[in-house]
Amino acid sequence: MTTSEFQHVLSEQDGPTVRITMNRPERRNSLSAEHLAELRRAFQEAGETKATGIVLAGAGPVFSAGHDFADVAERDLAGVRELLRLCSSLMRTVQSVPQVVIARVHGLATAAGCQLVASCDLAVAGESAGFALPGGKGGWFCHTPSVPVARSVGRKRLMEMALTGDVVDAATAERWGLVNRAVPDAELDAAVADLLGRATRGSRHAKAIGKQTLYAQLDRPEDEAYALATEVMAGTSQTPDARESMRAFLEKRRPTWTE
Repeated sequence: MTTSEFQHVLSEQDGPTVRITMNRPERRNSLSAEHLAELRRAFQEAGETKATGIVLAGAGPVFSAGHDFADVAERDLAGVRELLRLCSSLMRTVQSVPQVVIARVHGLATAAGCQLVASCDLAVAGESAGFALPGGKGGWFCHTPSVPVARSVGRKRLMEMALTGDVVDAATAERWGLVNRAVPDAELDAAVADLLGRATRGSRHAKAIGKQTLYAQLDRPEDEAYALATEVMAGTSQTPDARESMRAFLEKRRPTWTE
């Protein structure tokens, strides 16, 4: 097992999995600029490893309460813009690393914390989890957190979350598509391990290109999405792992991957 040193984040690799844990429980894992920067660096470093999966979790009673208002309140317009750009950069980093990223959610995930969940490739929530875009009932609307949430739950459900600010429970989040599974808290780690294990089967190289292409085509018009996917799928048919996969199928044996 290998670990990396951070102030607000715990990052450790155990075999094929890197576990990144937000570690500001006294601040409900709120996302200050320093915390956001450390999270981004942790994902960047994990992305450079040979790991196949990354688990994002939170220490303490909640997953993440979103932006740290103590940090936001002391910033002027340029400072808040810089903070939000850093946050958006973290979200893009989560989706750009080659590994499968799964959120392990317990307790509340609100505002930018909910944004983090929606930005992960997969998510499993314990029954204690709750999800909210609380700006709708306050004075600072959740504009940027709404971006990935909209792409997970759709327009009308986003509007309900963003306009009411109400907490959505784990079962509803599963039904709406914000998380993949909602399970009893006692089964959370097992459910995360099971889903991550199934999502990381196969060629690491093929999975990385697949993840990248899925995000690239998701919000394009259908004809553009097909054009992009066709070129990538044709090109990757010639990779060593693709050729090995086909040979193994035809020869009725288990494939051996290059990575």
